Amino acid sequence: MKLFKYNKIAILAMVSVALISCASDDQPGESQLDFTQPTKTALDNWITTTYLNPFNINVQYKWNQNTVDNSRYLFPPTIDKVKPALEIVEEIWLKSYSTIGGADFVKKIAPREIVLVGGVNLNSVGTRTLGLAEGGQRVTLFETDYIDQSDRDNVSEFIHTIQHEYIHILNQNKPFDEKAWAAVTPVGYTADWYNYDIPESNEIGFITSYARSNINEDFAETASMILIYTKADYEAFLDGIESPFAYQALKTKEALVVKYFKEAFNMDFYALRDEAEKNTTGVINN
Repeated sequence: MKLFKYNKIAILAMVSVALISCASDDQPGESQLDFTQPTKTALDNWITTTYLNPFNINVQYKWNQNTVDNSRYLFPPTIDKVKPALEIVEEIWLKSYSTIGGADFVKKIAPREIVLVGGVNLNSVGTRTLGLAEGGQRVTLFETDYIDQSDRDNVSEFIHTIQHEYIHILNQNKPFDEKAWAAVTPVGYTADWYNYDIPESNEIGFITSYARSNINEDFAETASMILIYTKADYEAFLDGIESPFAYQALKTKEALVVKYFKEAFNMDFYALRDEAEKNTTGVINN
């Protein structure tokens, strides 16, 4: 038994020497990893100076399967659509908040990454997901390829996404008064919000049908819709509400949004709305 053990040890030692020898023979002379940094394009440099350096916001427009739902048919944005989309976000969202909230406002509270997707994120029930906010750190914007800067409604729908998702980020930083909000329209919230048309939802006190999904989405929809409306269009919208209850509910929600911005961030919400309207007009007329 002892002889068998010694022979086994000797054989293992020989195998180890052989493995070390082979490993040494096959060892490459230099690293096989490519550490070469990709060449920055003019677009990359513009993103760095416009988003990364002043606001610490990274923009991802090149395809990365780890940042999207791979069960959906999605594709990266067309390169020549990237800068126009980001210019719209810069002009209407970034500049409006920086002007009214202060130069450092977005620097302190912002998503640290914006992901652009060219295509439509279509849901199984027939709705479209226009944007996502993930943990307050990343905002994904879909339908970048379909932006028409000459069409105000088109631009407003696109910018509505970042306005809505940013409200969620603000709420994560400082919560709104959920108890007071829930008391305004205690009924009407539903997971099947997509089965109701907008005028029907308006007449029970919700600014959109999606606002009926829950109180958090209701707050974000109310604030973001007011920010993409012109002052005149919003007043016309309210004037078109037939139900006295719905009209008062919408005005109460508006007042809660105004109060939230003032108390949480010492910001004049109406001034923010006016700045966004001015900047939207600038984008359209550019």
